[in-house]
Amino acid sequence: MLTSHEIIGFMSPTLGAEILGWAYEKEKPVYKATLGAVAEARHVRPVFLQRQPRPQRHTGMMETLSKPRLEMAASTLLRTWLLKEKKSLLVDFLTALGIEHEDGVVDDLPESVDETRLRESIDQVLAKYPGEVVAVYLNAFSGMNETNWPALKTMLESDTRLQLGEPV
Repeated sequence: MLTSHEIIGFMSPTLGAEILGWAYEKEKPVYKATLGAVAEARHVRPVFLQRQPRPQRHTGMMETLSKPRLEMAASTLLRTWLLKEKKSLLVDFLTALGIEHEDGVVDDLPESVDETRLRESIDQVLAKYPGEVVAVYLNAFSGMNETNWPALKTMLESDTRLQLGEPV
């Protein structure tokens, strides 16, 4: 089970840039908080980072967000991106599993899920969405929820379609 900072550390630079670009364009408060957390971790003022060209800034931000001390900022960024930008993925996955939800948000997850239905649900979302995005979501889902589904953990560890890239 990967933590949020580990997920960020393993995702491709392209997806990392997409997530930060989305936050910059559509979710200013999250972007500003993320920038502030990165600046604090680097012992610089946020304006120092803001003066960098955006591609360079975002590359450096993702590198810093992959550190354990930035877990909260990494988690907030990933959660917000998934819940607001990738809501259809969440909805499709939970619906395929037969889990009641409200726009991809669940009050109470079941203690366990049928392994066959889980595999089918994952196959469905992989057919519809980019594999890396699905892998990020499922790793975040597994890591951020209190419920532990052994079948999901096994699939995340063994299914090559759900593997994230090399660390940055």
